[in-house]
Amino acid sequence: MSKIKIALILSVALSIFAPNATNACTNFLITKKASADGSTMISYAADSHDLFGELYYWPGQEWPDDAMLDIHEWDTGKYLGQIKQAPKTYTVIGNMNENQVSIGETTYGGRSELKDSTGVIDYGSLIYIALQRSRTAREAIKIMTDLVAEYGYYSSGESFSIADPNEVWIMEMIGKGVGNKGAVWVAQKIPDGMVSGHANQARITQFPLNDEENCLFSKDVISFAKEKGYFKGKNKDFSFADAYAPLDYGALRFCEARVWSGFRIMNPEMEKYEGFVTGESTERMPLWIKPAKKLSYQDIQNIMRDHFEGSSMDMTKDPGAGPFKRPYRFRPLTWKVDDETYFNERAIATQQTGFSFVAQMRNWLPNPVGGVLWFGVDDAATSVYVPMYCGINSIPEEFAVGNGNLLEFSWTSAFWVFNWVSNQAYARYNYMVEDIKKVQKELEDKFAINQQAIEQAARNLYDLDPKLAKDFLTDYTLNQSSLTVTRWKKLGEFLMIKYLDGNLHPEEGGKFLRNEHGNPAHAEFPGYDQNFYKKIADETGDRLKMKKLPGEEASH
Repeated sequence: MSKIKIALILSVALSIFAPNATNACTNFLITKKASADGSTMISYAADSHDLFGELYYWPGQEWPDDAMLDIHEWDTGKYLGQIKQAPKTYTVIGNMNENQVSIGETTYGGRSELKDSTGVIDYGSLIYIALQRSRTAREAIKIMTDLVAEYGYYSSGESFSIADPNEVWIMEMIGKGVGNKGAVWVAQKIPDGMVSGHANQARITQFPLNDEENCLFSKDVISFAKEKGYFKGKNKDFSFADAYAPLDYGALRFCEARVWSGFRIMNPEMEKYEGFVTGESTERMPLWIKPAKKLSYQDIQNIMRDHFEGSSMDMTKDPGAGPFKRPYRFRPLTWKVDDETYFNERAIATQQTGFSFVAQMRNWLPNPVGGVLWFGVDDAATSVYVPMYCGINSIPEEFAVGNGNLLEFSWTSAFWVFNWVSNQAYARYNYMVEDIKKVQKELEDKFAINQQAIEQAARNLYDLDPKLAKDFLTDYTLNQSSLTVTRWKKLGEFLMIKYLDGNLHPEEGGKFLRNEHGNPAHAEFPGYDQNFYKKIADETGDRLKMKKLPGEEASH
């Protein structure tokens, strides 16, 4: 038989994904003893102005010996080359596979001269190929590092969150430049009971050189840095981040600040590192911390919704928030006035998120039941995390690849329905977000209440026949996805009516009020708050001040 060229669904999907897919993302990593129920967790927000949020799906299968896999860059769809296909691949639901292995990422860039334009595998392809081939986090690390060693690494510097039901790892990688195939990298296991995070800045500094149980690294990670002049000193003092991605003010303010904000929610003692992320202190934030209390998946979901609330960086309180306290800043991230450069804060939650998730992995349950990807599209702050079990055998239409795209609106696409609601909220945020949060809580509370019963039923079915459990969880996931998007569409209709033309139509319990004649009750028009009115008065002086004409009686 002639050599088979198999493009897989992966190749097709990667070729249509939008450019610059995840150039500013946030991950948090939670170990078993740091979680409320003993699960491991990672979170991920895929943030990009050009990413359509959808749930990827690759069914597992067996492949012939001569099968090849076409590689297309995840960010652009550019064809990079071919690699040998694995004999067997596992089913992948989003960023979790059927073995409960989950992977997230953030791009830190690092030294630009180390990007290898001749490499065959980019970071996005690396994630989804590893998910299709791995049974544990350690195995995923080996697969990823072996692949870039054999085929070359195309992308810039990258941090990966890699977890299974027992272990949680952070791995940082960067190429070695054109003509030097492969990558330098280091991976550290997060100690049980600790949590970690990364957000577009390399965070591994010094690491143990003789502890293979907890730390893995490429054999040339230090020698290559010395060869390139990035590091001089004793090996024990080597810092991966300082060698390959030195900090600058932007890295602190836009990247480390997001990790700090998540850390301070998990443990208030982390407030002391505010000076580090504002560039006023050199006391570096640790790679991992112990949370003040054990964390649930709902806690992590809410951390992914953070806008620095309650800190000096609170995005609802500076002038950019406008009269309706909107915690969003439309780009560019920096701008100039009179030759001085200024910036917008960059929070964990942001309007340009394509999709986000909290992956929950549990070692006391069968894999199809134990792995659940809490998945949402658009901005996490105004979205809903819907449970997607790793044992499902089909994807909900509302989240499926091909149901709409960035240039084609679809009323059955979760991405478009959630964006329709959030884009309404930008106009009168502090009013509308309260209505949004009510429905968000209503839906997510329902998932939490149902979870134990659903999983017990699935486990009972699994004991009879694993296929029955998978079918049951598939039906549940499809049903909840449909109900969620339908409910969110109703929310959007409600917001359109309630806040039409800047008015506020009175309602109680979600029902609009009528007058004694059966017509709509008189609309209210609350306008702006006093602080904003004072700002207008101060900036306009007498120009907008009401005055009396000669002989006019006071009538206003």
